[in-house]
Amino acid sequence: MDIKEESLKKHYEWNGKIEVVPRVSIESMKDLSLAYTPGVAQPCLEIEKDPELSYKLTRRSNLVAVITDGSAVLGLGNIGPEAGMPVMEGKCVLFKEFGDVDAFPLCVDSQDVDTIVDTIARISKSFGGINLEDIAAPRCFEVEEKLKARVDIPVFHDDQHGTAIVVAAALLNAMKLTGRKMGTAKIVINGAGAAGTAIAKLLLQMDFGTVTMVDRFGILCEGEDWMTDAQAQMAKVTNPEGLKGTLADALKGADIFVGVSKPGLVTAEMVSTMAKDSIVLAMANPTPEIMPDEAKRGGAAVVGTGRSDFPNQINNVLVFPGIFKGALSVRAKQITEAMKIRAAYALANLVSDEELNPDCIIPNALNKKVAQAVASAVAEVAAEEN
Repeated sequence: MDIKEESLKKHYEWNGKIEVVPRVSIESMKDLSLAYTPGVAQPCLEIEKDPELSYKLTRRSNLVAVITDGSAVLGLGNIGPEAGMPVMEGKCVLFKEFGDVDAFPLCVDSQDVDTIVDTIARISKSFGGINLEDIAAPRCFEVEEKLKARVDIPVFHDDQHGTAIVVAAALLNAMKLTGRKMGTAKIVINGAGAAGTAIAKLLLQMDFGTVTMVDRFGILCEGEDWMTDAQAQMAKVTNPEGLKGTLADALKGADIFVGVSKPGLVTAEMVSTMAKDSIVLAMANPTPEIMPDEAKRGGAAVVGTGRSDFPNQINNVLVFPGIFKGALSVRAKQITEAMKIRAAYALANLVSDEELNPDCIIPNALNKKVAQAVASAVAEVAAEEN
């Protein structure tokens, strides 16, 4: 039985991966009166006078909504809200297991930007944060921006920013390992959707070097008429050499390849045209853009993928539990760029100089220290910004 068959069998057995468990017990009439009527009226009245008390008198202070429209679920595409539910439940499990953050899955039956935003905004008072998940680009950009303008709690699209943070952390250590200095790297990102765009923006903000982006029609370059509006905006701040052509053209002389696209798009021969001791993060799942042995055959010094059966798994679970744990702990109103950058450095710093090697540039996904390290970094930034 392979992992897919075994997982399906388990899902039938589990009948759902999460459940609601009370934090109080009802064993007497007094217990009932305290937890519910008539006693519960008093906290209601206190919250009416001061809505901020909802964070002290309810579980809102530790509750995140994990929300999708089912339009870009894993690598499965637009499979709909019901079919996205197993992933949302899984995400909620990871929130609790790794960050001790309570999370609730919500699947919205609409792919209209304003309907999605309005739906989430109207239920936002029940939660301390919103984690957007598996919403297709370019709609996800608009949903996030409009929602941030509507609500007063953190909104975080994990496919964008979680991916960007973990990639940045891995590259901080990979750059150190290969003797590269910040500001000097020539980076190629294949996949100019949600993840690729967020990665490019964060790497530029952190001054890794220059970025060239490639999508299925070629290199993003100003003036190309096939680009989306979001891609056209990225073309203005990337590809400083004005390159045109294919991924193979972009990779010539590049220091770093980051793949958030499709399987098998990169060959060992293409890697061999990159700079000496190149860095390859091929994160298409379940099959990467190039397998690690092929990338190393082409001359890559450091290789990472999205898979747990190879070294250097670039996994968002290293990011989102800690991001929300930290934001909720200080009741942050938003996740800022400074928080993302500090989180990336905190994650990278968990790999000591003694541990750092080509097969260890990022902490293991099961490392229990990660969430608290990221949370502390986020909380520190929040304190500095207030």
